[in-house]
Amino acid sequence: MTLIGRTRARGVETLTLDAPHNRNALSAALVGELADALTDCAKDTDVRAIVLTHTGNTFCAGADLRDPPPPDGLVALLRQIVELPKPVVARVTGHVRAGGLGLLAACDISAASPQATFAFTEVHIGVAPAVISLTLLPRTDPRALARYYLTGERFTAPEATRIGLLTTDGEDVDETLAPVLDGLRRAAPQALAETKALLTAKVLETFDRDAADLTALSARLFSSAQAREGMTAFLERRDPAWVV
Repeated sequence: MTLIGRTRARGVETLTLDAPHNRNALSAALVGELADALTDCAKDTDVRAIVLTHTGNTFCAGADLRDPPPPDGLVALLRQIVELPKPVVARVTGHVRAGGLGLLAACDISAASPQATFAFTEVHIGVAPAVISLTLLPRTDPRALARYYLTGERFTAPEATRIGLLTTDGEDVDETLAPVLDGLRRAAPQALAETKALLTAKVLETFDRDAADLTALSARLFSSAQAREGMTAFLERRDPAWVV
């Protein structure tokens, strides 16, 4: 079963997360297939930019609790998007949760429609948004992250734009992205690569400094008793024991 759809139009390769059975959750298989597709795009001189989008009403539900990728696998995928010498544009028309927000923040440009909602739900299952902080902390308003990391509240596309998680939002996401993709098609490949490197230098410094510690933190929390209770409660559709 293919989990990543691929189409191309005028130099823009669209990679579509297509795992409706688990709301495009970050399983080991999906992470591996997406990484392979990105590697192909990086090598293909006919690809000027990549659009990352999704089927269904969910862009990405976060980590697949039944088949999670190893923490270093998710780190590698996020870094691959940041380091890719071609712009990666997120097109979102559905919900984004937990690890999916790290994927979104790794992209260079992102747009969403009003149907999109966002939430850092990790605290509700007994873990923390550790690994995804590598892309979120350098790019998103710290006071807003403090609120949404700690509470797990849902927020809207306009709010996601206000805090820097999204680049823009609009009623018709394709219409919103049309001038963005037109601009990328008009740009020289070398200029795009070098300009992206300027923009991502600080993000990559965060990876170099913090990736090992955050990966260890993620592994420790996911193996904890509270995480086991939180994930079991989630799968059983009940409140975990600590809810007051």
